[in-house]
Amino acid sequence: MLGMDAGQPDPATDTALPDRNLLMSLAFRLLGSTHDAEDVVQETYARWYAMPESARTEITSPTAWLVKVAGRIGLDHLSSARVRRERYPGEWLPEPLPDSAVWTSVLPSRLAEDPADRVALDDSISMGMLVMLESLTPAQRVTFVLHDVFKVPFAEIATIVGRSTESCRALAVAARRGIGSTRRSEAHPLEYARVVKEFKRACRTGRLDCLAELLDPRVVSRADGGGRARAALRPIHGADRTARYLVGVFRRESHLAVTLENAGRRPALVCRADGVVRGVVSLHVVRGRITDVWLTLNPEKLASWP
Repeated sequence: MLGMDAGQPDPATDTALPDRNLLMSLAFRLLGSTHDAEDVVQETYARWYAMPESARTEITSPTAWLVKVAGRIGLDHLSSARVRRERYPGEWLPEPLPDSAVWTSVLPSRLAEDPADRVALDDSISMGMLVMLESLTPAQRVTFVLHDVFKVPFAEIATIVGRSTESCRALAVAARRGIGSTRRSEAHPLEYARVVKEFKRACRTGRLDCLAELLDPRVVSRADGGGRARAALRPIHGADRTARYLVGVFRRESHLAVTLENAGRRPALVCRADGVVRGVVSLHVVRGRITDVWLTLNPEKLASWP
C-alpha cells in the first residue's frame, strides 16, 4: 500500500487499514475504474497518515473519517476524469468486474447483514448501472452512491460535496430519476441468462437472423479499445448494423475461447486467448430484447480478470 517509515503506524495494528476493501468498494462505484479507485484509496490513507498520531487517536470512527475523505477525493477525481475522457481514443466504458474481485461486495458492518443493502450493492456494479452513473454530474454521483448504496446520511454528504443537506436530497432525487427506469426495466435474472446464452450462440454461429431477433430495434453497441485494441470508435445504432458488426467481430476473432461468466454480477461473454482475457461483452436486457451491447477490449480494463 503506502511506503511506511519508522515514524508511521504499524500496519498490523493500525485500525484504519482493515477498511481498505470498503474504500475500494466505494471508490470504484464513484469512478468506474479500478486504477482510479486505487488512486483515491492511496490518497485517502496518505491523508490519514499525514495527521499526527494524537489527532488520529481522537477520531472516534476511523471508518467514517476515511469514507468521508474518500468521497471528497472521489469528487475531485470525477471532475478531472471528465476532462481526461474527452481525450480518450474512442468510447470510454466503465470496467466490467469479475465476481472474484472480493472488495466489490464490502459494505460497512452495520449494513452487511441486510439483504436489501446487499442487492443494492450488487446492482451498483452492473455495467448498466455504471454506464448510467456516468451520465450524472459529479455531485449527483457522489451523493447517490454515498446515500443510496452506502447509506451515508445527507448531513455528512453535505460536508463532502460542499452543499446544504436539502441540496443533497435534491441531488439524490435527480440521480434516482435518471437511474430508476433502468433498474425497473431490466429483465428477470432467468430471462437475462437465457438471452445471453442465445446471444453467444448467435454470435459464434454467425446467424444474423437469430442475432437480429434478440436485438431491440434501437439497440446501441459501444466498444472500448482505449487505443490499445481494435474497436469501433463510435457507437453503432440499430439491430441490423449491430448484428453485422458483432458477427464480423466474432468471425475475425474466431480463435478466442468464449465462456459465460459473471461481470458486475450479470452474465456476460468472456473472451480468452491462451488463457488471457482479451475482451468482455456485457449486455443490457429489457423485456427479452438486448438494448445495449458493451465490448470492453482495452487490456488495462481487464487486469482484474484471472
